[in-house]
Order: sequence, then structure tokens, then C-alpha cells
Amino acid sequence: MSELFDAVDALIASRSPLPPPAERRRLRQAHGLTLDEVATALQVRRATASGWESGKTEPRPPERDAYARMLKQLAQLYPADPNVATDTAVPESFAVPAVPASTRAEPAKARTEPTGPILEPASENIALRPAAVPRSAATTRPTSRRPPARTAAPAGSTDPRFENGPLAVIDVDADGQAYAYCVGGLVLDVSAKSVPALVDWTLREAKLGQPKLSGPGKDADPLLVLTESALERYGLPVALTDEERLAGRISEGHKVIRQLVRAEWKLTKRGFGPWARVYRPATGSERACVQLCIPSWNALDIRHWGEAGQLPPAELARVLGVYASRVMTPRGSTAVTGLELMTALHPPTRASEPDADGKRHSEHNPGSLGKDPVDCAPCEAPDGHPLLKDLPRFHVRGPGEKLFEEAYDWARPMTDTECTLRHLVGIDVNMAFAAGANGLIVGLGESTHVKAPVFDPKLPGSWLVDLSHVDLSRVKVGKDKWAELDASLLPSPFTPKGERPEGPAWYATPTVAYAVELGYDVAPVEAYVRYENGRYLDGWYQRLRDAYLATMADLGVDADLAPTDFLAAMDGYRGRDSELAIVVSAVKATVKGGLGKLRERPRGEGWRPGEPWRALSRPTWRPDIRAAVISRTRINLHRKIVKHAAFTGQYPIAVLSDCVVYAADGTSPLDFLPYRDGKPLPGGFKLGINPGLVKHEGTQSVLWGEEVRERFNAPDLNLARYIKDGTVTDVDNGE
Repeated sequence: MSELFDAVDALIASRSPLPPPAERRRLRQAHGLTLDEVATALQVRRATASGWESGKTEPRPPERDAYARMLKQLAQLYPADPNVATDTAVPESFAVPAVPASTRAEPAKARTEPTGPILEPASENIALRPAAVPRSAATTRPTSRRPPARTAAPAGSTDPRFENGPLAVIDVDADGQAYAYCVGGLVLDVSAKSVPALVDWTLREAKLGQPKLSGPGKDADPLLVLTESALERYGLPVALTDEERLAGRISEGHKVIRQLVRAEWKLTKRGFGPWARVYRPATGSERACVQLCIPSWNALDIRHWGEAGQLPPAELARVLGVYASRVMTPRGSTAVTGLELMTALHPPTRASEPDADGKRHSEHNPGSLGKDPVDCAPCEAPDGHPLLKDLPRFHVRGPGEKLFEEAYDWARPMTDTECTLRHLVGIDVNMAFAAGANGLIVGLGESTHVKAPVFDPKLPGSWLVDLSHVDLSRVKVGKDKWAELDASLLPSPFTPKGERPEGPAWYATPTVAYAVELGYDVAPVEAYVRYENGRYLDGWYQRLRDAYLATMADLGVDADLAPTDFLAAMDGYRGRDSELAIVVSAVKATVKGGLGKLRERPRGEGWRPGEPWRALSRPTWRPDIRAAVISRTRINLHRKIVKHAAFTGQYPIAVLSDCVVYAADGTSPLDFLPYRDGKPLPGGFKLGINPGLVKHEGTQSVLWGEEVRERFNAPDLNLARYIKDGTVTDVDNGE
């Protein structure tokens, strides 16, 4: 009899009810679980757990009963909000049957999957509700209908060559059928059985790619993202070994690389790694190149892409597709993409006018950085640069030898008056470095060395000048208007640590121009200036700004909200759509990473001080441009701090990069920002989502700040570093 009971139990378990896919994912994320953790607990592969969650595959006993038990317990902990619409369950009898794989001679078969309702938080304030954003279908089964979406169309849909969008996520189901998940819910059947065949299929049939961003530029190559199941299908490792990870690629003798060689495909110098490029030399204007992205090889850095690499295929296609349509098709890390975006908007060459024979030739594209690298000035060279090879081995360059334009890391002890207040409130500048690039004139070509120059605020360059005479206790805050300030409570605008300079030092143009703006004369000793210059970063800024604002608007944070509505909209915006929140993070990382790449340091390569490294061969290796952007960003922030101090008498307690902390009686930025009739202080801090405006970073108590500083015996501990959540894990070392 017990055997019969066991058989009945097994039969019941084989049909354990499961919530719809959207609810499965909600429950996992509500408890903070990753797909890897779920897979480990259920003793299955991550790809299997991903398939169960997306509804693409169904678990079988005994795993089904365990999976259902986990979801049931999570549902008790995190009941669904009855006011929020969710996808409805679909009986298995409605599953879409497998479609026979298309042959290589036929065009790729496309299947647009039905979409369901957008998940929106219940709210009486419609203005604060997130706008409708497309969600790609996560399964191959039909779900309830979803409304037409504003950005569902593939980014290249207006160009028939790229009608299926810029990219696809390649996944393989339990029956061995490969699918390409594109943007907008489109799914293509993939017939390719090997990596060379997959590359060939992509170029011949998939209709993937993205039109060029600028007239003289090039179209973006199609991007394929390979899931773990796709890696197994095509004979690639699911994870890299330690040796491969350090090398950044699989070995040259791997069977897949041998397959590519036999098929006459080539790899770039970086080989077959997390971001691989497979190509054949161009013939005429036609390019034959496909880029591969492999999340399980850490292609999508969790610092910038969060859990994107663990998303089901359709949802990953959505995240990368939104990023591609608003920024560009990823070319590697967010830093690499940020740099590539600069080049895509200002290609180094263009076609000339026809010559006497009617032929066109490649010529320099005005406004670009050109196709050849230029040497930086000696003061702009980082330590170890070939220009410095004749310096003594242990020589440490001081301010009079080295340009040192970096972001703020400054703090001071609180005054007795500030200690009587209750709270420390941090505000953070949105896209601060992007705003610093907007309208900035930067050098395009080589520098010219000038002795005893007359300072010109419109001439980009590096200037050796003594700014120690600038006294912050009396500064100009307007035309013929001076303000008396407490200089001991302000950081110096001329050094990252906020210390007053002690003599001549090298500065970028925006820093010296600010000294003049504050009402003081300057007399440079020498300079390296760039007479060929322009607003090279304007288009770059505008595209990243638009990407950021559009995505934040989709998350319910519009650019025209009143201060109180803006603060309310920012509260929990990431939870409204976790996938679009990933895009926001990636856009911001593209800004900082792209600027950082302008002064990329050696990365292994067997490099020794005094020798050139790989990045120096790029025309986009321009430490002077990076320095100018950081200089302007720091000056923009200091200008607001001074305006605020002159008007309110309030001074910052800590500044870290783009975050400023003030003491206040309340917990909100509105408790110390001087708004009158809804209008902010002219030239001061303003709440809003636009780049250069500020948002609430975090609030802690004054007692917290004093206790932390006392605990670490650090009266100048930079509280801006910890204001967001109040967690301090170790002594502040400035890293």
C-alpha cells in the first residue's frame, strides 16, 4: 500500500502548480535571490533554472515539486499586490510547437511573440507613474496581450538591412533548437550548427545591425549574445578557467578557433574572449564582421550591468536593445563603448570631393581627433610614460611638473553650530561628468609650448601658474558683486583634496578661468596650448543625456517635475522596472568609463616604465581632454557651493566627486536648498533629473557622522562616501 501512496504522491508532484513566469521572477527578486543561487539549491544548471523562470521550459519531477515549494514559500513572504496587473497563466496545451529550423538558403523565419501588460505601481498621482515601456516576451508561449510600446521597434527598423534590430541573444532549448531573441519580442529560428555557420547565418540571413551615427561613419556590426546553453551547443566553455580569465581569452588551439580558421574567419588581436570580433577583411565598402558577447565569461560587468547576465534571453535582449537604440550597439565594456561612441560621432576620416578623374579619396574629417595619435605634453603624461623615461627612477613629480586634475575628495570637521543640527543630507549631481563635457572646448591636435603666455579662457591647454593668492574669503559672485565667506569651511577649487595651493602648479584651462572669474589676476609662467580645437564632446554628451533622460522618463522621472514631485518620483524608481534601471546604470558607466579611457594606463602587456603601452597608439588616448572635463566638472560644483554659501551661509561638510553633504534640521534636500516660490537660487543647486542638476543621495543623523569619525579616529573622514546607506566597513583610505 505504501508503494501506491508513493506513486500517488509522485503523480501529484508531477503536476505541482506553478505561478506564471512573471510571478516566478518577481518572487525570486523580492527575496534577493540570483538565478545561480536557485540553480544551486535545486541542483540544476543556471540555464535550466532560467528556462523554468521564463516559462520556456517546464520542470519535471522531482525538481518540479521542489521548485513549486520554493515559490509557494516565497509567495507567502511576498504576496502579490492586487492593484498591480500581472501576466496570466497559460495552460500547457497552448504551448507553441517547435518550428522546423530554416535552411541556410532561405531567409530567417521570424516569430513575433504576443506581449502582456506593462507592470506599473498603483498610484493616484498619474504624473509620477512610469511611462509604458516595451517588455520583450520572455517565453515561446503566448501570454496575454500588451499595449503597443513606444520603443518596441528594433533600432534599425527604418533600414531594411537591419530590420530585426541591432542584436540578438542566442539560446538553445531542451530539444536542441537554437533561437535568436531580438528586440521587440522578435524570435528567429537559428539553423547554424557551429560558430562559423552562426557567423555566416548572422551576415546572410539575420538582418541584424545598426545604421551609422554620423555621415562619414560606419554601420554597427551585428552583436550576438551567447547564453550558457548556446555555448554548450557550439562547443565553447560555459566559464573560463583561471588561466583563460587572466589572459582574457580561450587558447589559440581551441577547436572553435580552429573551425573559424578553416572557414577563413579571423579574430582581432584580443582573440576569442568575453567580447570577440569575428571578421573577414573588407572588400570595398562591405564589412563582414560579427561581434560576440558572452555574459558567463563576465562580458557584462555586474558593477555596471547588475544582473543583466542572468536575465532570460528575451529580457536580456530588451536591456541591451534599449541601450543600443539610445546609446549605440555595445562594443565591449561600458568604458570601451563610451570611447567608441566618441569616434562613431566624429569619424577620423571622410570621403573627399571628386578629383579630376572623378575619384574620391580618404581625407581628415574636420572636428575629429584624426586617425593618428598625438603626443601629450610632458606635464600631461602619467607616470611611466615614454616622455618621462629620462627622469630618475624614484623621482616623484610635484604640482609644478605634473597636471593633476581629479575629482573632489574633501571633508572637514563639523562646527559647533552644525553639531546642534539633527541630520546630514547628501545631494548628488546627475551625470556630473557628462555635464562637464557639454559645450567644453578641447584640443583636437598637437600642443604648442608657449613661454609667459597671456591667459585665454577660450584656449584649451595646460598652464603653469601660481593660484595661491586666490583668497576664498572674498570672491566675486556676479558682475561687480563680491561676497565675504568663511574660507576655512570651503574646499579650494584648485586641488582635489581641497587644499590651498602653495605655489606654481599645472592646471587645465577651466581651473585657471575660474580663478579669473572669482576676481583674481593670473600670470602663467608657461603653457602647452592647442590652437586646433573644438567642441568635440557635444554630440557625445547630447546622445548620452538623451539616453539617460528617456530611460528615466520611462521609469516615471520626468525632466519637468516640481521639486517635491521629483523627490517622490526618485524614491524607489529602480523597482518600477529593474531592467530599465540596469540601462540607467550602464549609461552612467558609459560616461565615466569613456572619459577614463582617454587616459588608459597599461593593463599587463608585460609593460615596463618608460616603454609605450598599447593604448598610446590610439588617437583617442588624450589625457588633456580627460583633465579638461574633470577640471570643469569640479569647478561647476565649486561654483554652486560658493553661490549657496554666499546666499545661505551654509557650507559643505564633505564633498566626494559629485556628492556634497550639508548639515540640516530636516531629512530632505528641501530643508536646506533655498527655493522661493518654487524657484531655486540662480547659479546654485537645483533639484531635477537633467545632467548638472541634483538629486537626493541619502540622509544620516549628525550623531551617526560623529560616531563614525570617532570610531575610526578620523575627524576628516569623508562622510559623503557613506551617506547613501550609512554603512562604513573600514577606515577611509580614499580608494
